[in-house]
Amino acid sequence: MTTLFTNARLIDPETGTDAVGWLMVRDGTITARGENSPQGLEEHPAKTIDCMGKCLAPGIVDIGVKVCEPGERHKESYKTAGLAAAAGGVTTMITRPDTLPALDTPEALEFVERRANEAAPVNVLPMAALTKGREGREMTEIGFLMDAGAVAFTDCDHVVTDTKVLTRAMTYARALGALVIAHPQEPTLSGGAAATSGKFAALRGLPAVSPMAERMGLDRDIALVEMTGVKYHADQITCARALPALERAKNNGFDVTAGTSIHHLTLNELDVADYRTFFKIKPPLRSEDDRVAIIEAVRTGLIDTISSMHTPQDEESKRLPFEEAASGAVALETLLPAAMSLYHNGYLTLSELWRAMSLNPARRLGLPCGRLSAGAPADLVLFDADAPFVLDRFKLNSKSKNTPFDGRTMQGKVLATYVAGQAVYTRD
Repeated sequence: MTTLFTNARLIDPETGTDAVGWLMVRDGTITARGENSPQGLEEHPAKTIDCMGKCLAPGIVDIGVKVCEPGERHKESYKTAGLAAAAGGVTTMITRPDTLPALDTPEALEFVERRANEAAPVNVLPMAALTKGREGREMTEIGFLMDAGAVAFTDCDHVVTDTKVLTRAMTYARALGALVIAHPQEPTLSGGAAATSGKFAALRGLPAVSPMAERMGLDRDIALVEMTGVKYHADQITCARALPALERAKNNGFDVTAGTSIHHLTLNELDVADYRTFFKIKPPLRSEDDRVAIIEAVRTGLIDTISSMHTPQDEESKRLPFEEAASGAVALETLLPAAMSLYHNGYLTLSELWRAMSLNPARRLGLPCGRLSAGAPADLVLFDADAPFVLDRFKLNSKSKNTPFDGRTMQGKVLATYVAGQAVYTRD
């Protein structure tokens, strides 16, 4: 089947362009594109979709999505996460292994693949644990897990404190060409923290951590990258003090990339003012100066990826005093409209945003998506960058409703999401 998208504002992160044009899709693959109106096409499309001047971009590739199967299905299932992803323009979810039990065996990954294929309308690619049980004592069978479909290895927010164990795991990963994703924090300093240290945290009486904990964790990881030569990705860089170390690592030619979360790009520590636990995330929200510095790092390409860090938590785990409440927020459906605030405020262009949300994550994982060029999968999102709405958390597809954007006026609505050229979501 051939589908022609016409009158579309094509957002191409690969070329950095943002222009009106058309896109041809056949059998789930992009075959051609052009500017303005299509003229003299070699084949007549079976279906034509008039985009009416709205934005058509590669589907979002979201690294670090938590789906709570197995173990906590009441918080999020592959079905609800997949529906949320489709409604948010996310066509590929890279899922985390911090489940109960952890995804640390080939059998567990086979379960994930089976459940995802049955229930989720979008692509689902799993990460596996770096150490058994994410306990930091013994590395997993990285080779077998890669054979079972693992695209990367991470212990998520359980930082491996035994440097010898981490070195061995990195060395083994390097031999197999595996990507290691780490959470750069000094665990002793950051343990139990609910806020970033400073005047605000002191006035609110919240247990806090210095941004230097992130810098220290990154410095250690980069030293081990230099020692082992492993492919390394920092899941969240959130403070300005960590940026010089990241820049030095890249300038030295190490195979290092870094990401950040949409919450750290759009919120700051002052949003915690009334102790709303929906604003408690990990790492904690930073200062406004840090937020602006991280945005600039995304613009220059020093930080490579933006992700939702989708972390469902039920009402019981959030309805607690701030320092006792669970960390995390759902974000599959709010990632795109939150990113639009960076565009409308003049921080980033749409092509810069999609470079970080689609092209760079796909490249880091060796995926063919994230582009609008011929031969790429037709994983696409059609959206209105300007449409305003008030977010109602109870209308989200996720089972858990813990979003810090509840009640906020936002801009940017997903109109349709396509996976391999087939619509998996259309707005009524």
